[in-house]
Amino acid sequence: MTASPADERGSRAPLLWPWRRAYQRAWLASDAFAAVMLLVIAVPEQLATSRLAGMPPVAGLYAFVAGTVLFAVLGSNPQLSVGADSTIAPLFAVGIAHLAPTGSKDYVALVSLLAVVVGVLVALVGVLRLGWVAEFLSLPIVTGFLAGVAVIIVVHQLPDLLGLPAVSGTTLHRLRVIAGHLGHVNGWTLGIGVVVLGIVLAAERIDKKVPGALIGLVGSTVVVRVAGLRDHGVAVLGTLSHGAPRFGLHDVSWSSLGEVLPIAAVVALVVLSQSAATTRAFADQGGYDVDVTRDFLGVGAGNIVSGLAGSFAVNASPARTAVVAGAGGRTQVATLGAAAAVVALVPAAGLLTDVPLATLAAVLIFVATRIFRIHQLEAVRRFDLFEFALALVTLLAVAFVGVEQGIGVAVGLAILDRTRISARPQSYVLGRIPGTTSWEALGHHEHPEEVPGVVVFQFLAPLYYANAAHFRAEAHRALGRALTPPKLFVLDADAMTDIDFTGTRALRTFLDEVDRAHIAFVMARVVGTTPRNLARGALLDRIGRDHLFHTIDGAVTALAPGPGGTGA
Repeated sequence: MTASPADERGSRAPLLWPWRRAYQRAWLASDAFAAVMLLVIAVPEQLATSRLAGMPPVAGLYAFVAGTVLFAVLGSNPQLSVGADSTIAPLFAVGIAHLAPTGSKDYVALVSLLAVVVGVLVALVGVLRLGWVAEFLSLPIVTGFLAGVAVIIVVHQLPDLLGLPAVSGTTLHRLRVIAGHLGHVNGWTLGIGVVVLGIVLAAERIDKKVPGALIGLVGSTVVVRVAGLRDHGVAVLGTLSHGAPRFGLHDVSWSSLGEVLPIAAVVALVVLSQSAATTRAFADQGGYDVDVTRDFLGVGAGNIVSGLAGSFAVNASPARTAVVAGAGGRTQVATLGAAAAVVALVPAAGLLTDVPLATLAAVLIFVATRIFRIHQLEAVRRFDLFEFALALVTLLAVAFVGVEQGIGVAVGLAILDRTRISARPQSYVLGRIPGTTSWEALGHHEHPEEVPGVVVFQFLAPLYYANAAHFRAEAHRALGRALTPPKLFVLDADAMTDIDFTGTRALRTFLDEVDRAHIAFVMARVVGTTPRNLARGALLDRIGRDHLFHTIDGAVTALAPGPGGTGA
């Protein structure tokens, strides 16, 4: 893909429609084809996601239009598709269901309010450039989170797939109820779901451009209508309200805002993570630049407008973006074309009356199989058992306890693990590689050797309150392992980019200890804020500015006892 309008970054890019300036007529044909491909994927997916969100089917179409248009106006990525997303739909559906009955007037109002709040949070992150917040979800946590969401999706869709009455409650409660009613499965409904799922899977295997979901939706709808399967107990969407959306927030209060805010914060974090990952991944794949800040603004604005239109939260979609990219879409003209077609189709929503619920369940179960990334989980397991445990904790907590609790526990454990590692960083005793001025850890394949009377100690972390005691212990251990009585201690501070107040006190104590042992102390490769903080802690003069060296070898050559040094 050639350079896109998204290459015009920062203040040089137009405030609105940033991709428009560099648009070329030659791209119109590929954008039009991508619009058609996106349309045939988006319609059944948005209808199914509406079902998953507990919202009227047409709400998904409104969400797609709102997310698409606002992102095209403000976003930078020329291929990103924004709309209803099956990753976040279960999150807010489960959370809001605790506040109001699913599908009720209050439920719809709270879901719309949540979309507005999510939009404000995501847009604020863009405006304040706080995108690093999304990075607190590591890849193992995201993998476990998506797998947990996949479990929720499947369990929520089982009643529709089996032709059983709707079930509410926790995942375990739903499974118990479903298991107790297996004797009442509707064969026609199950058959439709299995066939549609087979069509979608086969279409993907043949060619990802084949619209298996649309084929299944149209085919199953025709079969239900022609064969009169509604009389055989096959549940369908039924009469759809498809008038123009009523803009504004209705039937909500300030107390409602407080109720949805915790759920909105979790959804916003997921939206930020998925949007950032998606826009960056496709920019790398397509060879163009993006401004993630602008993309957050676009996704946030899409959420706000979607909520004001009576719909629900939207997100960047990796699957739909892949469709646009795979079909050769160059700019947001492709997504806008699909959105315009959806607007034109809304008045004909009455044709969807006989769409079987089992069809939408099959589409969503297919989506779940794609976000339960078993190979990724296996890769994490092979890499590190602790990170694999984080992924499993997230998966199980999200699926069986709650989304907020699952993410909170996993992020907390991940931060504790990082703190544990930084509190016990690695350290090495270094030796000089024979015939050179280079120094490496003892045991290195180039066989570095200790210099008699010299201990060179490398501490691979900033020195702060959590590892200050560990620093002293490791430094003393290095002194105790010296082959000859040490006369010079060289602290290699190349990785010690910072030192806090507690760190300066630990270093002062260590200086007192080596002074009593008549061991000279010098530092080499002092970087970052360490020199400034040494001065603040009254240690710079204590050590001596002439005892700070640019290189390890320079320090050893200057102060090592015996031949080659001036003596400690």
